[in-house]
Amino acid sequence: MSTTDEPLDSVLEAGLDRVVAFYQTLTPASLDQLATVYAPQAHFKDPFNEVVGLAAIEAIFRHMFVQVQSPQFTVTTRLRDGRQGMLGWIFAFGPPQRRIEVRGVSHLHLDRQGRVVAHRDYWDTAEELYAKLPLLGVLMRALRRRLSATQR
Repeated sequence: MSTTDEPLDSVLEAGLDRVVAFYQTLTPASLDQLATVYAPQAHFKDPFNEVVGLAAIEAIFRHMFVQVQSPQFTVTTRLRDGRQGMLGWIFAFGPPQRRIEVRGVSHLHLDRQGRVVAHRDYWDTAEELYAKLPLLGVLMRALRRRLSATQR
C-alpha cells in the first residue's frame, strides 16, 4: 500500500471501529449517533427490510426495540478489505430464562469518511429464528428432519 493510502486506511479502520461500538452499545438513546456511523443516503437490507436513508434505518431500530425484549448485539468477527467490511455477530433478545440468539454476518461498504453507505445482513431466518420460536419451532424442526439427507 502506498503512503498516500495510509490516511484513508486509518479513517476506514476508525469507521469500522465506530460501527462495532455502535452495535455493541445500541440503545434507544444511542440512536442519535446514527449519523456518525451511516451516510445520509445509506442503503440497509436484512431478511425483513430494505430501506434507504438515516430516518428509515433509525425506524428499523426503533421498531426492534418495541418488538423484542432486551436486544443486544455482540460482534464476534471483524474483517476489512479496503472500503468493505464484514462483521460476524450474535443478536440476542428475550428474557434471561428464554434468551434467543441469532447468528449472522453484515457486509458493509464504507465511504471515504468511514461511514456506512451500504449494509447487507445475511442470516438464516428459518434456522436462526423460526426454529427457536415455541410453536413455529416444532414445525420447522420436523420439516428440517424430513428434508435432511442425513437423518438426525
